Amino acid sequence: MVTPRARRWTRHWPLLPLIATVLLLTLPVTDAGTGDTQVMRPADLASGLAVLVCLARSLYLRQRPLTPFAALVLGLPTLGFAVATVTAADPSAALPGFVRYLQVFVLVPAAVCLLIRDAHGFRIVAGALVLLALVQGVTGIHQYATGTGASYMGEDVRAVGTFGPGDIMGMATVVAFGLLATATYALRTPEGAPRWLRPCALGATAVLLVALVLSFSRGSWIATAIAALALIALTGLRQAVRALAVLCATGVVLVGGFGVGSEMVSQRLTSITEVTAAPDQSVTDRYTMWAAAASMWREEPAVGVGLKGFPAHRDGHASIALSAGSDTAGAGQDFRKQPLLSPHNMYLLVLGEQGLIGLTALVGSWLAVLVGGVRRVVIGRASRDTAVDCGLVAAGLMVWQTVDFLYADIGGPSTVLTGIVLGLAAWWALAEPERVRTA
Repeated sequence: MVTPRARRWTRHWPLLPLIATVLLLTLPVTDAGTGDTQVMRPADLASGLAVLVCLARSLYLRQRPLTPFAALVLGLPTLGFAVATVTAADPSAALPGFVRYLQVFVLVPAAVCLLIRDAHGFRIVAGALVLLALVQGVTGIHQYATGTGASYMGEDVRAVGTFGPGDIMGMATVVAFGLLATATYALRTPEGAPRWLRPCALGATAVLLVALVLSFSRGSWIATAIAALALIALTGLRQAVRALAVLCATGVVLVGGFGVGSEMVSQRLTSITEVTAAPDQSVTDRYTMWAAAASMWREEPAVGVGLKGFPAHRDGHASIALSAGSDTAGAGQDFRKQPLLSPHNMYLLVLGEQGLIGLTALVGSWLAVLVGGVRRVVIGRASRDTAVDCGLVAAGLMVWQTVDFLYADIGGPSTVLTGIVLGLAAWWALAEPERVRTA
């Protein structure tokens, strides 16, 4: 006889490709930073399988896949991608970019929305994110402790997980996603959750916080701090005060008491405020590429220079302050000069390559998801039958991604996770009310 719990698990088998997409990112990366952006990795193939499973189920069940509004919000970015591809100087060269953008910002999020049937399915995918974050975070902490990480300030101590020095944002991104999920379950556990969930979530949050600190990623620190504050605020005033007190105490103990990378962390934090007075070369390069992207937009304000057009147009728009590339080494890799092929700002990258049409379509879609998700959390907080824990995770992830895109753009092995995160946020914001009930 099949128990209700077993029946609930068996009905979620279509989530397997999504879980595989997340967990395959634990595999070591050996080609990051080589400049080959067309590499198809196992996680990308798994995401493609998820899209096919979603399509097959929709055809087999003959159900309307999405509401008209959800289809509009998720499909809107396609307009900008298509326009930027057909108007590019070389449409065939822009076509791989169209496929990649369609995968990350349309197809994978839509598949996540359709394959997650209820709050239990959401928690399964969120649990996979936490597991990935713990694997990468523990690996990064070990790298720092043993001096086997990426090179940073002359020492091989930078935590990069299995992503290698060519994708220094990879581990920080993954760990931040997991940290926001564990912090949510520490603040607000689901109805009927086992008693061990909250203490385990607190312990995992502490571990991931250490790993995030040791990534020395300023952009991830800023995005995580803002997302965490937003998440805490959404839990309510009383819970927010307690959570902030615990967070401050944890930071004091980890950095002040145990001295977790205290000197390097202090220098890294100080560098955030020195972006105009005495910027390091990485900041100078970033500002120079931002200016180049803005110059490309001024040249083609409506449609941009075309998808994947930034590298080809960079030198014609960048000043001589731009260096030849970023130095990477450590974590099992020899010294390598990594080319600077993007502005490290998603909004400026879209503006330069896709113009106002592409930026309006993409940001409009994200804004609809963010506003809808926050609104549903506020409304659902007063209802016991709404899975508000899922909403807090979704809102936290969406806030993090939109803030982080001020300092980063897509690229690297962890890019496919952007589609998963956008899909989780869209599921909460756009799914029918009965699908977000407590499961």
